[in-house]
Amino acid sequence: MRQLRRHAPDHDGSADPAQSRDAGRDDAPRILILGGSSDGFAAAETFMAAGYSVTTSFAGVTETRRAPVGIFRVGGFGGVSGLVAYLAVENIDLIVDATHPYATQIKANAREASILSGVPLVHVVRPAWTPEPGDDWRFAPDLATAAAMTPVTFGPCFLTVGRSKIAPFANRHDVRFLIRTVDPPAFAFDHPTTLIIQGRGPFSIDDERALFEKYGVGCLVTANSGGDGAAAKLAVARERGVPVVIVDRQPPPEGLVVTTATEALAVGRDLLAIRRA
Repeated sequence: MRQLRRHAPDHDGSADPAQSRDAGRDDAPRILILGGSSDGFAAAETFMAAGYSVTTSFAGVTETRRAPVGIFRVGGFGGVSGLVAYLAVENIDLIVDATHPYATQIKANAREASILSGVPLVHVVRPAWTPEPGDDWRFAPDLATAAAMTPVTFGPCFLTVGRSKIAPFANRHDVRFLIRTVDPPAFAFDHPTTLIIQGRGPFSIDDERALFEKYGVGCLVTANSGGDGAAAKLAVARERGVPVVIVDRQPPPEGLVVTTATEALAVGRDLLAIRRA
């Protein structure tokens, strides 16, 4: 498979004029997948297997990532106008938003760009986690509230909200933190009793049991990202009677929303048939 880091500039103020790929274009519809999550990789594989030309776009927040199938690019578009320009230059036929459930800004930008450009859009939003018998979940509407709600426990609080979202917890000097991120935090986390470890999911239940046991985890704070790749920590928290602070999701994006890449392919086929009729 061809894999290119970028095939057109980001269309922001610092970018050079974008160049079209029309030379040598085949007749396969072009799919832009807004990725960065496991759903994005699944969408790329699903649409490629169905014979479509796929480009996955990463925001660039995560420094280390595996390459998806097909072409990929890294970096922002320069807002809605940049995304609209990109869609035109690259002759995109369908946008598949498979970003993380908490990536609200790009979801909103994708919707507006879809309306302005006429390029159809489908959102892939995995179902949220729901509590099960034995769970001790406390729901917080945002990160600041989650930080305030974090209980003081004998063991450290296991914090898994992403490296760019840990700042609200820095003032909780009464709580010890164990923070797991994919990449090191991009800024200093000024907290007297914090241990930062790195890891990339999916994590097995045995992995999480070993981690909880090794560090004596006393509570868990996490975003409700859903999916299987990060769910094992919730099962272990349930087994150990550990309280969990859950940062709620924002409402789902407007427009066509499905829960899996397979559903996105089925909906996408219909949208492409209408667009090309």
